[in-house]
Amino acid sequence: MPYTQWTATSLSGKNLSDKEALEILVSKDIDLLKLLDAAYQVRKTHWGNDVTIHIINNAQNGSCPEDCAYCAQAKTSDTDIETYPVKEEEEIMAEAKRAYEAGAYRYCMVYAGRGPRAKRVDQLAHLVKKIKDTYPIQVCVSAGLMDDDGAKKLKVAGLDRLNHNLNTSESHYANICTTHTFQDRLNTLRAAQNNNLEICSGLIAGMGEAPEDIVEVAQRLRQLKSKSIPINFLIPIPGTTLKSFSTLTPNFCLRILCLFRFLNPEAEIRVAAGREIHLRTMQVMALYPASSLFMDGYLNTTGTNAAQTLQMIKDAGFRIRGSFELEEVLSNLTQPTDAGHNDTHGQVVLKQLKELRPTA
Repeated sequence: MPYTQWTATSLSGKNLSDKEALEILVSKDIDLLKLLDAAYQVRKTHWGNDVTIHIINNAQNGSCPEDCAYCAQAKTSDTDIETYPVKEEEEIMAEAKRAYEAGAYRYCMVYAGRGPRAKRVDQLAHLVKKIKDTYPIQVCVSAGLMDDDGAKKLKVAGLDRLNHNLNTSESHYANICTTHTFQDRLNTLRAAQNNNLEICSGLIAGMGEAPEDIVEVAQRLRQLKSKSIPINFLIPIPGTTLKSFSTLTPNFCLRILCLFRFLNPEAEIRVAAGREIHLRTMQVMALYPASSLFMDGYLNTTGTNAAQTLQMIKDAGFRIRGSFELEEVLSNLTQPTDAGHNDTHGQVVLKQLKELRPTA
């Protein structure tokens, strides 16, 4: 396998062919440790040993009119989650404070729904400005479909990034959602770029897609020059309409992360939802291709707590990027199960999903 060639091609700014990309995912001749080292050389060049911590605030939960088959908040889901409207400003600011003090580099506010109307955009812009004026932290917003006017208001308010995941390939998209299209998602990302907002867009692996679909998404995000790429691994939450697929193994998940690193060498590749379930005891290996992770859970599932995540980063010899040193944040976590813990309204506790862990 041409591991050093893949590294050199990536570092030179050149692209791998689809054939080479597919080989990384499916070849039986891949030596995983050599592949991880090759991807790490690219990561180290652009990110050193830094890890950026992202903490999500699920600012609104449920009652979504979209039918995304993987989502517990979709109109087609009967998952037992707590539905609540947009949180009050005081609560969101308190969670921003907790995220900052827990060592987060970026605070991510996520809103359910198809997309914000003008009044909601104005409220978001106000919140973004207040958070940026109060804490030295990066802010990302995920609020569904967005047009140029909305993106412009958020940019003026000081928003750093707009998130809107592609999730899967264009050809596979109709299998996971019918209430909006892949093109709708592309239009949102282009609205952000038209207004000089960095884009955050990624993948959910394990939704019945073929390896070719994963390659297609990786190449598309390279074309879009996505600055931030969250790689999610499907958590098959009971009540959603998407059936569980047993295609994800720790080995395959790590191959996906390596592929995205080679094709998007400068991007903030983030190991996101599902890492606890699908990477299992190999979670720490994800930090060799990835330079970022989520801490304290996701939208509708909890994850490992802050102390466990930060200790994993420290033990592997990495450091966190932000206002605080890793050791300082860890020393302040005197109550590991609570300290730095994000709001868990509407979340399914991860330990309740143990029966969903794949055996292969």
